[in-house]
Formats: sequence, C-alpha cells, structure tokens
Amino acid sequence: MDGQHSEKSQSDTTADRTSSAMSQNPRAAQRQAGTRGNPEGDAPCPASHRISSPISRSMKDLSCMKVPQDPAHRDKQAHPTTILLCKSRSSQAALMPKEHKMFMEEAYNAAICFKMLRDLNGSDPLHLKYIIKKIKGMAYRAPNLVLETIHDYLVDNPEISSRHKFRLFHVLEAVIEASNSLEEAWQKSFMQLALENMTKSTELEEVYQDAASDVLLAICRHSWRVVAQHLETEVLTGVFPHRSLLYVMGILTSNEAIFNEGEKACWEEQLAQLAVKSVQFLNTDMWSKELLSALTKPDRTHQEQPPEKAFLFIYYGLILQAEDNSTTVRTHLRKLLDTSHQWPKQREGIALTIGLAAARHLDHVWAVLEQFGRSTPIKWSLHSFCLKNAEDLQWKWASSTILLSYGQMAVRAKAHILPWVDNILSRMVFYFHYSSWDETLKQSFLSAVLMLVGAVSRNEGAHSYEFSQVSELLDCLMVLMEKEPRDTLCTPTRQQTIHIISNLCKLRPPLDLEKKSQLLSTCLHSVLALPLLDVLEKHTCLFLEPPNIQTLYNKTSSALDQLLQSFIMQSPTTDELHLLLSHLYPWLASEKAQERQRAVDRSTALLRFLSHSHSLDPKEDFRRIGQLVGMLGILCQDPDRAIQQSSVEGLGHLYQLLISQTARAAPMVNAQAPKQLSPASVDGAPVWSSGDQKTAPPTPPEMTFPKDHIFQLDSSQVIKEVMKHLTKAELTDLIWTAIEGLGSASPFRVQAAADMLLTTIREHGAKLETLCSVCIPQAKEKALHAITLLAQNHTPELVATFLDFSVPLDSHAFCLWRALGAEQPVSRQVLAVLLAWLQERALPPGPRDSGPQPKDKPCPRSLAAMNMLHELQFAREFKKAVQEAFPQLLLALLAQLHYTLELHLPQEPHLPQEPLLPQEPHLPREPHLPQEPHLLQEPHLPQEPHLPQEPHLPQEPHLPREPHLPQEPHLPQEPHLPQEPHLPQEPRSAPEPQPGHEAPEAMPSPHSTSLEALKSLLSTTGHWQDFAHLELQGGWKLFSTIDTYPQGVSLLARAMVQNHCKQIKAVTSQLLPNLQSKEARERKVAILILTEFLYSPTLLEVLPRQAALIVLARSLRDPSPEVRVLSLQGLGNILFHPEKESLLRRQLPPFLDGFFQNNEQVVVQVMGTVSDVLHRLGAHSAAAQSLGVAINARSFFDDERDGIRAAAMALFGDLVATMAGKEISSLRTQVHQSMVPLFLHLKDHCPGVVTQAKFTLYRCAVLLRWRLRHTLFCTLAWERGLSARHFLWTCLMTHSQEEFGIHLAQALSYLHSRHRHIKTWAALFIGYTICYHPQAVSQMVSSVDTNLLFSTFEDLKKDPEPSIRVFATRQLYFLQKVAARP
Repeated sequence: MDGQHSEKSQSDTTADRTSSAMSQNPRAAQRQAGTRGNPEGDAPCPASHRISSPISRSMKDLSCMKVPQDPAHRDKQAHPTTILLCKSRSSQAALMPKEHKMFMEEAYNAAICFKMLRDLNGSDPLHLKYIIKKIKGMAYRAPNLVLETIHDYLVDNPEISSRHKFRLFHVLEAVIEASNSLEEAWQKSFMQLALENMTKSTELEEVYQDAASDVLLAICRHSWRVVAQHLETEVLTGVFPHRSLLYVMGILTSNEAIFNEGEKACWEEQLAQLAVKSVQFLNTDMWSKELLSALTKPDRTHQEQPPEKAFLFIYYGLILQAEDNSTTVRTHLRKLLDTSHQWPKQREGIALTIGLAAARHLDHVWAVLEQFGRSTPIKWSLHSFCLKNAEDLQWKWASSTILLSYGQMAVRAKAHILPWVDNILSRMVFYFHYSSWDETLKQSFLSAVLMLVGAVSRNEGAHSYEFSQVSELLDCLMVLMEKEPRDTLCTPTRQQTIHIISNLCKLRPPLDLEKKSQLLSTCLHSVLALPLLDVLEKHTCLFLEPPNIQTLYNKTSSALDQLLQSFIMQSPTTDELHLLLSHLYPWLASEKAQERQRAVDRSTALLRFLSHSHSLDPKEDFRRIGQLVGMLGILCQDPDRAIQQSSVEGLGHLYQLLISQTARAAPMVNAQAPKQLSPASVDGAPVWSSGDQKTAPPTPPEMTFPKDHIFQLDSSQVIKEVMKHLTKAELTDLIWTAIEGLGSASPFRVQAAADMLLTTIREHGAKLETLCSVCIPQAKEKALHAITLLAQNHTPELVATFLDFSVPLDSHAFCLWRALGAEQPVSRQVLAVLLAWLQERALPPGPRDSGPQPKDKPCPRSLAAMNMLHELQFAREFKKAVQEAFPQLLLALLAQLHYTLELHLPQEPHLPQEPLLPQEPHLPREPHLPQEPHLLQEPHLPQEPHLPQEPHLPQEPHLPREPHLPQEPHLPQEPHLPQEPHLPQEPRSAPEPQPGHEAPEAMPSPHSTSLEALKSLLSTTGHWQDFAHLELQGGWKLFSTIDTYPQGVSLLARAMVQNHCKQIKAVTSQLLPNLQSKEARERKVAILILTEFLYSPTLLEVLPRQAALIVLARSLRDPSPEVRVLSLQGLGNILFHPEKESLLRRQLPPFLDGFFQNNEQVVVQVMGTVSDVLHRLGAHSAAAQSLGVAINARSFFDDERDGIRAAAMALFGDLVATMAGKEISSLRTQVHQSMVPLFLHLKDHCPGVVTQAKFTLYRCAVLLRWRLRHTLFCTLAWERGLSARHFLWTCLMTHSQEEFGIHLAQALSYLHSRHRHIKTWAALFIGYTICYHPQAVSQMVSSVDTNLLFSTFEDLKKDPEPSIRVFATRQLYFLQKVAARP
C-alpha cells in the first residue's frame, strides 16, 4: 500500500512545484537532504501530494479524535492516539523500521491537518468552529507539524480567498502562541508573511489586516526585538505608518503579557528613542495632516478605542516631549485641542498626549490649556449654550478634556508638578463649577483629581508645600458626594471621593474645624444613609453587567474607616476623637436599623484601630466620653443582635483605651490585642440582621473573641466596668444622653435609657450631688416629673441637650419641653436660654452637637432654638413667659430672619397668602377684647377657597324688615356664620407616625420657620392688629429677600405705631442696648424700628427728644453703612425739625394738581409722595388738607389704569390711618361714600388693586369703629365664598344704615361696569339688599334700574359658578314679586 501511495504521489507531482515548496519550506528542505541516502528510496512528498492520496473512510473517521486540552503535552513527539491508529492499519505496519513508521504517522497527521485547513473555506459556522478547535488542539500536541502544514498550504495555494486566508491567520496565531519556542527560520518566514498582508487591502478591510498583525504579535512572544526592529524601520521611512503597524505597536505597549520580566521597560526605552527619531516628521505637512486625520478618525465603537489609535496618542505625546522647539509643541497641541471632544476615549487620548508633552514642556502645555480655556467654544460650552447641530457636540465636553489633561500633567511631570499644584487645582475647581454638570464631567473630574492626588502623594517633597486650593477642591468633592443618588450604589464614585478626601487631608495646611466637620457630615451621610443592600441590588436588576453591590459597599465602608483613621492619625488627640465620634452620634440614634449598625460598626472599627495602634497621645486626658458610653450602652439593648454584639465590642475597646490612658505612658500589662467579636449568637444563628451582609461569612481566625476579661462579660457588666473609670463630668454627660433617650420614639431606647439612668444613679449617686435625688421614672408621668426636677438646677444643660433631638420636633420631645416649663420661673429661664442660643449664630460644632443630624442639612443650635421658640409660643406652660418676653423675642426673631437670609439657605416655595385657617395656629384672634353685642354670628371661615353652595339667609336680626311683605317660599336665607376660629391653646405636637409609615423627611426651611415664629408671636400675644396690617398688605413677602427686609421691619414698626401698641415703650427700652451690639444685624433692626417709633408720642416717655438726638447722632459713626444711612433719615424726622411742618403742608396742593397728569407712572409716584407727606405730618398737621386729599383720591377709584386705582386706594387708606382718632365729620362722609367702591373692587381683575382695596376697607372699618374687626380681617384676608360676601354686606349695612340710599345708588351704578367680576359683585350686593329691604328698594329704584337688574340677573344665570346661577334664579323670582307690587 505504501508503494502505491508513493507512486500515486510522484505521478501527480511536478518538478517545479517540488523545488518551489522546498525553497519556501526550510523543514522540508532539511528532510529532503536527510533522506537522499535512504535505501528504500522513500522521500516525504509535498503536502499537496499527501492531501491528494487516497485515505480510507476509517482513517477520516479517526481524524475526529478528542483533542487533548492539557498544554503540557502539546510538544510531545509521540502521539499515543496516532500510534494506535497506525497500529490498526495492518500487521505489516508493525514490522516496518521505526523511522519509516514515525514518518508515516507524521505524514498522516499532516494530511489530516492539510484537509482541515482546506475545509476552513467552508461557510457552515458550526463546522468552522469545530475545525478551528481541532486544529488548535493538534497545535498544542504538535505545533511544529501544524506550522509546517500551514506554511505548505499557503505556498501551494496562493490564490485562496481573503476570507479563507483570514481564518488561516487566526489559526496560525494560535499555533505560534502554543509553541514553546519558534525557530528562527519560521520567525523570518511568518514575519514576512504577516508584514506583506498587514497592509494589504481586501474586502474584509481592517479585520483582515488585524488578523495578519496578530500573527506578528504572536511572533513577538518569542522574539519581540526582531519584530520591533522591523517596525522601527517601517515607521521611520518618512511616510506616515500604516494603521496595522500602529496596531501592533499599540498592542505591544498596552499588553504586558507579551514581554518577560524586565522587557517592558526595554520596549518603552526603544519607543522613546523611536519618538526622538520621529521628531523630524512634525515639520512635514503631509505627515502631520495624516497624523491628525488618524487621531480624529471616528472609532467603530465609541466605548472602546482601537489599539492603533490609543498608541498614536502615546506616540504623538512622546514625539512632542522630544521636540525642542516650543513653538512647534504649542502649535501641534492647539491643533489637537481644536479637534472634537465628543467621545470619552478621544478625550482621554488627547489628555494623555498633553500629559506626555508636559513631562518636558510643562510651561508651554499650561499656556496652551489656558489659551484654549479662554477660547470662544469653551466659553459657549461653559455657558450651557443650546446645542443645535452635531458640530456643537464636539465642544460640549471640552472642559472634561481639560480636566483630564491637568491630571495627566500631574502624573507625567512627577516632581516638577509640586509648584503647579495650586494652579491646577484652581482650574479644576473652576471647570467643576462652571461646566455643564453631567456624568461625564463627574467621571472626568474624579479621574483627574485621582491622578493629581496620586502624583502628589507619591512625591516625598509634598509635605514641604502648602496648598492653598485644597479647601476649594474639598468643597467640590462635597458637592459631588451630595449629588450622588441617595438610593443607589452602582459606581465606585463614593469610594473614590472618600479616598481622595483622605489623601487631601494629609496635605498642608491642616483643615480647620468647620471644614473637617462638613467633610465628615457629607461622607457619613452619603454612606450611612444608603438603603439596605437588597434594595440597592434591585436598582441594578436592569443593568447588562450589574456590579457586585456587596463588594462595592464593603470597599466604600472601608474607605470611610480609612478616612476616620486618617483624621485621628493627623491629630492623635482626644478632642479629635470626640469630633469624629460626635458626628456618628446622630446615626447611632437613627430609627433605621441598617443606619444604626453602620454607625456602630464605624465607631467600633475606630476604637479597635486606636486600641491596636495606640496612636493617641498617652499624655492626653481621655475626656468627654460619657455620651459615647451612653449611646453604646443603649444600643446594647437594640433588637438587632448584630448591633448588640458590635456595641458590646465597642465598649470593650473603649474600656481598654480608658485603662491605657489612665496608665499614661506606661504600657498595659499582659494586654492582648483585642479582636472583633464572633458574629454568631448563642444559638449559632447568624447575626448579620441589618441587611448589609447577604449571608453570614465564615469567621476568620483573627476575628475570634479576645481573651481580655472585659470581652467575656455581658453588656450590663461591661457598662458598669466602664462607668468605674468615668469622671463626674462624664457621668453627667451620660445622664444627659439617657435623658435624651427618654424622648425617643423607639420603645427599646426608652427602656434602655431608663435602665441606664437607674444604674448610673444607683452606682454613682454620690458623685452626682443633686442628681442623686432624682427618682428613675417607671411611667411617663414620673419621667416628665424627673425632667422638671432636673430643670430646677440644670436648665441650660437640659435645653442644650433637648435642642439636639428636637429637629424635627415630635410629640415625645414636645412633652419634655413642656415638662421643662411646668414651673413658671423655669419657663422664663428656658426662654432666656433659648434666646441666648438663638444669638449664638456661628456654625462651629458645640461640645455635644458637633455631629450632623441624619438629614439633608446640618442643624445648628441657633436654628434649632429658633424652631423651639416658635413651637413654645403655643404651649400653655410658656404663655405668660412669652407675653413677658415679647420685646426680646420680637427683636431676636427679626434679627434671626436677617441671619437666615445671610446664610443663603434654600427657602420653601412661596405659599399663597390664603392659608387654610384650621391648620394655621398662628392666626390672630382677640382674646382680650370685650364682648360685643352679637349683631350676627361670626362666620366659620371655610377651608376651601372655591365658592360654596348658595347659603340659606336667615332674617336680619337688627335691620328692620318690611312689616307687610309676605315671606317668599324660595327666598334665600342668610347663612349661619359660625364663630371665628380659636387659636389652639395646646401645643401643635407632631403626629405620631403610624405603623408602617415613616415620618416625612421634608423640613421647613430655617427662614420660613423664623417668619412663622414672628407671625405667631404677634398673634399669640394679642398683637393681631399689627399682624393684620402686614397680612392685608402682603407685607410678609418683604422678609423674603435681604434687599426688601428693611421695608418689612419698617412696615411692622409703623403698624405698631398706628395701632398704638402698648409694647412700644418696652420695645424701645430693649432696642437701645441693641444699638451698641457687636452684631450689625441687631443694630440694623434696632435703628429701623427706632426711626419708625419716632412718630409715636409714647416714645418720648422712654426716650426724650434730646436723648433721641444723641442716640441717632452716635449711630452716625456706626461701622455699618446701612445703620448710618438710617440714622441720618431718623435725624430728618419732623420731631427734630418743626419748621418742616409748614413747608410740607404748602407742598400738598401742588401735589394734588399732579394727580391729573397723563403719565400713569408720574401720577402713581405723586400719590405715593402725598402718602409719605401725610405720614411725616401726622394727624394734627394734615387735618386741614385731609378733605381735599380724600376727594381727589376717591375720584380715581374707578380709573381705567390699574396702577392709579391701586395708588389712589393706598393713599386714601394712609389718609384714614393718619386721621384715626380725629373727629372730622367731612372726612367720615368721604369714608362712608368710599365703602361701596372699595367693597366692589375686592373683585377687581388687578391683584394689586384687590390688595389695596382690602387694606383700605379694613382701615376705614377701624376709623368707623366697626365691631367684629378681627372677623372682618380674617374674612378679608382668607375668605372667598358667598358667605364671606354676605358677611361683608352685613357689616356695611349694619354700620351705615343712614347711608342706605347712597350705597344702593353706588351699587346700581356699578351694574354698568365693563368688568364682569365687579358687575357680578354689585348684583350680589343689590340682591342681598333686595332680600332684606324690599320695600325700601322698591321705593328708590326706578323702572330703568329695575330693567337693568332683570337684565343683569338674566346674565348671571349663565355664570360658570353654580352657586351664582342659583342665586340669580332666586333673585329674579323675588325681583318679579317686588316689582309687581304697587
């Protein structure tokens, strides 16, 4: 059979093919030379001949043998399976010589391989995958055989398709990689093959070229230096390198697995030398253009950058680094920056090139970036211009490129970067603040800062520099942390940010206390407030590649622990430890179990670190740990057993620290390093119950129980042991912590706090002096009584403690506050302490409140005191104390309003001026007014602003009815007006949360709370008239900005003067010392009020005229320009210049003539000037001109210009207020005649006119001494329905019966109004009048007026409001009855 095979092969072979194959195949040539002397004349035939020989079906089936996967056997010379196959051929095979037998086996396997290579030209994907797998398996066993076969196949078949050759390249790459070594002949042959095909253009384009390039990369694993030399030769030809060459160099640069140990540095050195030789090409236009074109060529996918492009950025940067001409460097960098910045990899590549260039040209790179940052496109992107086309997108993220460039500069410049750090930081901060915020900017900013911080940290000379921009960078990082989603953890942003903060805190200058507190607050809130891990995982369920939440959280928590340890290592003092722990205290008291466990884990980890490292200064006095003992002691009874275990462990480490610090510098005797408690309960069940661990991990050996005896005790014994080492002050702190726990909403905390109080007083009562007399409460009443007793001698401490947990205020906390004020002397002292805290408006943390609240923002005690002053105004225990402290509270709250505006804190959106009365406890009422005869019941003001259904109108009790008019069956009756709403006497306790519902997170802003406190102060102390003045004018809005704030204070003080407030003397006595205050805002409030009080005669009883002059003259030297200006205005008061009276009176007539100017703005300003003159003159001086002013002002009530109508009504109201108390009959007539117009203009289409109509109507009612003025104010301020209109009509007709005819005639005239709402309002007014005075109306109304009424009511039947339509229908019916009478 062998002879037949040989003959068949030689008959099919040509001499030229054989010689060609031998010349191209080195191993075949060697084999031919070795077999020339073979006596049997057998020679190995070429592969083409072997593949054409007949092979039996059994042999083909045997080619499907299982491929061994163990690479250790890939280069064995004997192949057991193949040998077995050869043995199965015939018994003669076993008798052949050994050499001939091995040759036949090799030839057979080569034939199988040759056939599989030919089958790679197929189209069946599954079959192709199978073939490739078989060839790779054969290559692991006999790589040289496969290499030879592939070579022969390529030589024998030069015209194969590109797709077929592409697959052969992949197989060849795998075979070369599988070889332990590659002969030099094969290296040259396949290298030449790869180089020829790398630049070849086929229909497969870059995919084909990359496959050929991968063959070259596989050769690099055996001899990279030879390949590198060929690459260098190709690159330095002067023609821009083909992309395949850059592809190979890119893989060599990025893949370290290609090189052996130490060879990567050699390649980098060779690459640097190549860049030096390539500098000459920068000045070649064609080369430079092709370089820029390759760099800006769009990638196939924008998520990954091809290796050739990534390398080109590196290569370009190295060339620019080697360039000596700075002008050339700048030119090329600017051209690079002018390309598109749309895609992430493009931005990273540009930054890398800039960073490499900066290693040698730092000054020039900085200048280019500065110039680029000031270019027009960058300015557009910073101003968030509207993106209208695709070209705009290339600049949108240019600032991200700049940020990354700064980071790369820091990395590449190394030691030279230190003098530039502040400049780089300032630019980073700038682009962070002024770029359009998105995920791209965040990632670029973080990456850049990480590179910069890493470069600085690795530099040994960093500690000799002071970096002034670190504080601003920390502010940016805090903003970044605050913007992280609070309910997701999908990226390592938090971990990276905390890591950056930890490194920045090590730099000089050290952080101040406020900045450190802000950092701790932000970082703790960002990590500890995360939801449970199960919830976090649900947010990633839709991710294609969801992150490992457990791992991500563990790394983030570890970063937080490192931050705390970094702080304590920088300042190893007990004060620093107290600062760190105090920020954890609010989280230890959280209502959420996962937040408590995270906080206690962080606390325990910190104490464990200190116990292990002994880093605290042994000379430090270990103070102020009473609160920590109290917090951990309470958590020892937490329902979560993991929290219990961690708390006990934390107390154990604290005990060891106390022992260590007590011994000062002496080391602890026989002290063993404590370790973490075993995370298993007594019954062996896992205790990871907070949700931060998915399962209970196995306890490593180092996590077992320590042998120290303190860790073998139960929680109560551990607490007692720790208490033995506490001082009196620390035991007192522990008491306050327990008292705070009594007000908790959690039952376990209340019980644990009560137990701790009992234990403390029983064990250490002798140290606590007066505290030892306090009995531990067994019920709520006893607990509150204990607070009352403690308050007798410890009011300041209790107030400070209660403030810490009273934001937000709940019912339990409010009960404690009421207990504080149960005794009248104590209630006054509580208010005094709160006022003192209110004036402590600086934000540094106090000794017990430096930790943040577990809310969105920290709550300083000043703001908490303001909140409590607001709430305590409604507690009956503090009612008398609040009334007595009205002057102090008024001035303090006004100053607090100014303070909240200075803070620029976010304010709540402005609510409408019509609150829901039953829910507004600060609404004023008349608690001390004498009872008035009830003309009618006061209305219950409805909660809804929409019009109610048509009410039933009862008979008018005081207005006489017509005696002979029969009662109509459908006559509407007067509504029953309920009593006015009463202010609540009980405090507004926050509702207790229902089971399954969490308390709302939203809290009112400090500014809105301050304003509400001021409102409630006026209403609860009987100053509702002053409240009404501001409410009806919309004056509260003036307190919303710092610019209008002085107008608001002046308006309030003017209201007190006009209402003859009885507290003017007391307020004046209180504000005089404030004029000497160190706080500018307090002096400002005092001078604002004083300048208005100068118009009150009562002022002179406290401050004589000469004394007032002295006070104002002294304020002219005030440091504040505002105070000086206000003092100067006060000195111009008519009180000090009587000659101004006649001068101002003479100016009134010309001003009145100015009312008739055509310019609306001029008329409005003239009317405002007249109002100001009347205010300055006062009642006595303005009496002579009052009638003329009233007539002129009233004539403009119906002017078509909105501004003039509003100004006229305001002027009329100011005149009425000025003349209040003066009996001028002519003015009273004008007031009566103005009532109906004001009444009807309550429905004016202009809101400004409506406001002035309300306020002027109220002022007129005060002048006319109407009763039920408080109800009238409430109705004008907030009521909208028909009942409110009927009440206003009743008030008018009850108090103006003599002007009945005038009012009716005025109302009839308004039926001709062009404004629908005023016309409707007039019709309702006449309708009410007809109902109650039908006979009088019938006598006064003409037939023309009657027809007009019919027409009007017919139109009202089509009104969109149902109640108006019903009312009009009834009025038509009744009007027909009245008109039918003789």
